[in-house]
Amino acid sequence: MRNPDNPENRRETGRAPNAGTARALTGRSAWVITDGKAGMEVQVVGVARALGLDYQVKRVAPRGLWRLLAPWAPIDPKEHFGKPSGQFAPPWPDIALATGRLSIPAIRAVRKASPKTFTVVIQDPRTGPGTADLIAVPRHDRLTGGNVIHTLTAPHSFPPERLADLRKSQPPEIAALPGTRVSVILGGPNAIYTFPETAVRSLAGSLASLSELKTSFMISASRRTPPALLDAVLEATKGSKRIVWKGKGDNPYEQFLAQGEIFAVTADSVNITGEACATGKPVYVFEPEGGSDKFNRFHESLRRYGATRRLPERFDSLECWSYAPLDSAAQIAAEIEWRWQEKTTGASRSV
Repeated sequence: MRNPDNPENRRETGRAPNAGTARALTGRSAWVITDGKAGMEVQVVGVARALGLDYQVKRVAPRGLWRLLAPWAPIDPKEHFGKPSGQFAPPWPDIALATGRLSIPAIRAVRKASPKTFTVVIQDPRTGPGTADLIAVPRHDRLTGGNVIHTLTAPHSFPPERLADLRKSQPPEIAALPGTRVSVILGGPNAIYTFPETAVRSLAGSLASLSELKTSFMISASRRTPPALLDAVLEATKGSKRIVWKGKGDNPYEQFLAQGEIFAVTADSVNITGEACATGKPVYVFEPEGGSDKFNRFHESLRRYGATRRLPERFDSLECWSYAPLDSAAQIAAEIEWRWQEKTTGASRSV
């Protein structure tokens, strides 16, 4: 297991596979600053890849008081900020992107130490619009400001060209699935949603009716998926051909995303729902017990856009609809390019 307190385990590098495409920031240096949470890190990496940046992932794990007081506290002294012994030291990057409250002290320190670095925060930093040159938040958040942009979904790493490439190399086991392929992507309980027995039965009943309509299934569980939930889904779909991933072996998630013709996802994950909406395919959202104003606004905005519908209690027929795939990483990347050019060259945006 990676030890986040070991600086050698807090550095990863990357570059988009299509980084050779001419873009304003292709090949520029970048730092991606996170607390190591996979669901958050994937968002900023998605933007870095969309820009074609040469990026390093730098994970922070502040201690004690610095952790408790983040994002308002200064950066933890253990980082040795600005010194060769720390991970945040010159040469400063052209771009610095951060997400999560524990990353905010670091991005603020970078901005102060290197005014030429263009700083970006994904998600509300809680410290106001002055935290970075650009802040990108989902539309269901309430933060506003001249340097704040809003997107329908969180950024991800599944632009249309990547999904198109994946579809060209369909695995044989997926190609062999008969009928309409349904990708079932399961999350699990969190601080917002719970999955009591009544909710589990409701989801299972809906999928059981779907299995009667000449469908096959690609089912993916997450680390949060309770065994009882997965067992109920497997029982409901046992009469159909299916592929199931329970968390062991190679993760087929990207192929489930690319090859799915209909999606059924749980409402508890903004990332899961947003990535399904990258496909332009029908997305049904199952809402268990709970919810919040913020999540309600998120799901309502996707329904209004035409990407999602609530998962019905029973399917009597298959519905098909389409919409322009949602790629918030590309939207944020385009905004970064414009604002970086304005900052570095003084050029104004053409209308």
